[in-house]
Amino acid sequence: MSISYPSGLRELLEELATFGERNDATNTERASRMLNITPETGVFLSVLVRSMSARNILELGTSNGYSTVWLASAAAAVGGRVTTLDVDARKTRLAIHNLRRAGLEHVVEPLTGDAGAHLARGAAGSWDFIFLDADREPYATWWPDLWRGLKPNGLLVVDNAVSHAAEMEPLVERIRQEPGATQVLVPVGKGELMVLKATR
Repeated sequence: MSISYPSGLRELLEELATFGERNDATNTERASRMLNITPETGVFLSVLVRSMSARNILELGTSNGYSTVWLASAAAAVGGRVTTLDVDARKTRLAIHNLRRAGLEHVVEPLTGDAGAHLARGAAGSWDFIFLDADREPYATWWPDLWRGLKPNGLLVVDNAVSHAAEMEPLVERIRQEPGATQVLVPVGKGELMVLKATR
């Protein structure tokens, strides 16, 4: 498959993808792994952000910033911004370094902290686009605040919907019960669950 990289970022993105694969091949502890999205998923996210002209983007699960570079490049093209959050301060620092290398630090607010607490503090209707790629266990408990945080016509995209389908099921069940939520599973990368919030 041919990958269409953002202008000027091919080498960096390929380097980060290779680093993530090699790191994860030699580390079994989850906290030490990068657990990056696939390049195809990066293209998919970029297309979504650009087609929606998403201005306010939230990423939960920064890691080394590989997915953040994809999101930030798309956001910069449409005048948007990305807030990205990871629980691991070391990974946040690594992501900041990589965003500077990409020349995209001006469109990203990197934060370290607990995603559930961040969502609970957030204002309703804050986000056009949320990308969820973190520890899957608490997803279902985060659901009310994820949904509240999305703007009408906002889009939630959740990674690993095929590769870790059993772990995703509690969240999927919450979504099924939510009036106004339209979901579709897209077979890109490790599986992307897309959830659209109705306008009313």
